[in-house]
Amino acid sequence: MTATRREILWGIAAAAASRGPAPGAAPLRYAICNETFQNLDFPAACRTARKAGYAGLEIAPATLGADPPAVTLAQRVELRMAMASEGLEYVGLHSLLTGPRGLHVTAADGATRRRSWDYLRRLVDLSGDLGGGVMVFGSGKQRAAATGVTAEAAAGWFREGLAALAPAARERGVTILIEPLSPEFTNVVNTLAEAVAVVEAIAHPAVQTMFDTHNGVAEKLPHGELIKKYRRHIRHIHVNEMDGRHPGAGDYDFADLLRALREITYRGWVSVEVFDFSPGGERIAEEAMRRLRRAESQSK
Repeated sequence: MTATRREILWGIAAAAASRGPAPGAAPLRYAICNETFQNLDFPAACRTARKAGYAGLEIAPATLGADPPAVTLAQRVELRMAMASEGLEYVGLHSLLTGPRGLHVTAADGATRRRSWDYLRRLVDLSGDLGGGVMVFGSGKQRAAATGVTAEAAAGWFREGLAALAPAARERGVTILIEPLSPEFTNVVNTLAEAVAVVEAIAHPAVQTMFDTHNGVAEKLPHGELIKKYRRHIRHIHVNEMDGRHPGAGDYDFADLLRALREITYRGWVSVEVFDFSPGGERIAEEAMRRLRRAESQSK
């Protein structure tokens, strides 16, 4: 008898879970984004991430092909097996609208908006098949108010689209996270306060928010205080230096950030996301992990 999609994927999940936690795992769970490893295929990226000490992998859909939601069931199984074979957990998706071109969830043209939200609905199914996880909605250019559209109108379409997507996300075990972005990237949701306002307006458990150190430039409060203030809705953390390099390449105070996470008994992932890949994936992964381990020790 042929196994169903759900049976195949649940079988992989059970196999991964049977491995149990990694020996000596840290109280905080560290992950890294797969596009860090620019010159490695997916299995090699998994091996390198695990070797550097990470327990989870976050995936940029564009690394999976020109049309990520079109990834076949067999390919989804291969991706899950590659992560499970290294003892890595699937964390979720980010950089959601990097490709294909032409997507814009707040475009003046209604057809473009519908096509963009349909694409995200298909990404929900991809993420669900990979293990549920989170979908970090950054994509500043694809949510910003375009020419002829006010920021208020764009924010309204953004909120409406998220609310419409939420039931499907919940059904697939996915949580959509509104990422506050620096004003240089978008004019729709720049601070945690704005993100939380959208979350509370939608009032659906599948729509929450997250915090990215690199995008905290518009915040007025110290980042540790922000974490504590908005703890109720924060489900994910991206760590990087303020200029987008990897932790350890600058002087960001990660100890203060991790201290705040410990104080709120944070249970989500702390995921390394970088925008400068020039040092090479292995070096980035190892140096970032050393910096985070040191910061965690200092935070106690």
